[in-house]
Amino acid sequence: MGLTVNNNIAALNSYRNLSVTDSQMSKSLEKLSSGFRINRAADDAAGLAISEGLRSQIGGLKVAVRNTQDGVSVVQTAEGALTETHSILQRMRDLSVQASNAGSLNDDAKKNIQSEVSQLKSELDRIASTTNFNGKQLLDGKYNTSFQVGSNAGETIGVSIGTAMGAQGLGVEGVDVSAAGTGTTGTQTTNAAASTASVSTVGAANDYTTAAGFDGLNGSISYNGKSVDLASVRFASADTAGDKLTKVQSALDAAFGAGAVTAGATATGLTFTGTAPGATPTAQQLADAEVTFTAASGASEAIKKIDDAIKTVSTTRADLGAIQNRFEHTVNNLNVAIENVTASESRIRDTDMAAEMTNFTRAQILTQAGTAMLAQANQAPQNILRLLG
Repeated sequence: MGLTVNNNIAALNSYRNLSVTDSQMSKSLEKLSSGFRINRAADDAAGLAISEGLRSQIGGLKVAVRNTQDGVSVVQTAEGALTETHSILQRMRDLSVQASNAGSLNDDAKKNIQSEVSQLKSELDRIASTTNFNGKQLLDGKYNTSFQVGSNAGETIGVSIGTAMGAQGLGVEGVDVSAAGTGTTGTQTTNAAASTASVSTVGAANDYTTAAGFDGLNGSISYNGKSVDLASVRFASADTAGDKLTKVQSALDAAFGAGAVTAGATATGLTFTGTAPGATPTAQQLADAEVTFTAASGASEAIKKIDDAIKTVSTTRADLGAIQNRFEHTVNNLNVAIENVTASESRIRDTDMAAEMTNFTRAQILTQAGTAMLAQANQAPQNILRLLG
């Protein structure tokens, strides 16, 4: 190559290589100082798109962990309240068993026991109405919601507490351990046209009236060698007197056959009518058709109702415990997912400091060498002056 003044090709070559090396060193410095291999889309366009998707998933998983832990807190709050509800029901049952001991208790003693029972029922209502989480009622029978436990739509776990845990919802609102049992035996008739045996109005207590607020029946009906425990007939808080009478009739039909025993309503109580077989019933047929109502005492009936309430609370607590265990397993699974997805995102996005330091050292040495060579190339045209001299 000849010696020229206008174009120093060696200098241009040195400058080009120095510029490339300087750019590489600048990128290495950026990666080493930020800790990221990808600082802009141009660094790795495909890698950037993938890593941003992974970042979204990681962020969703972290929020899902917090959501699931909130679910655990909600369940623990409800279950903690039901622990006390259980204790109250157990105490009410103990009192009912005590009140059933008619041989040693007078009416005043039973009323004193009922006074504590009434206070306990009020506490059941208070616990049910005041137990809440962040303003959401938990024990009113209407709690039915879901928790977002994943990073994507639809990844939820539902939680439902479908039974109101107050005295009415648990079926113990009408418990009165001081009430005496009453009963009426059916009266027979030889009216061939009617062919029925009727029971007169049963009782006058609230348990037997057809007012919309009556709580239930605490006795049994016997007819034609069969019987049905009317305490098993449960009413809802929204039931009217007609709704409740329909439920009583359904229980009679199921036990004795459709139309065999008919429940009727009066202002003060219920009547039960049993149909004797045959157009002209015999004495034996009338005896078989005799309807007997036997009411349990308030104390013994209370034991049955409280046992049912304890079963309801036990089932609810068991369900909540199962959901809590599921939530805790979900948290563990989410944490594993966060760890693995973060590792994947890190491999794409983060700088391998050891490897990048090697690149930086190489670029640094080449920059120093390139600078020195550019200086040497710029000195080369000085040799032309010797020729001119």
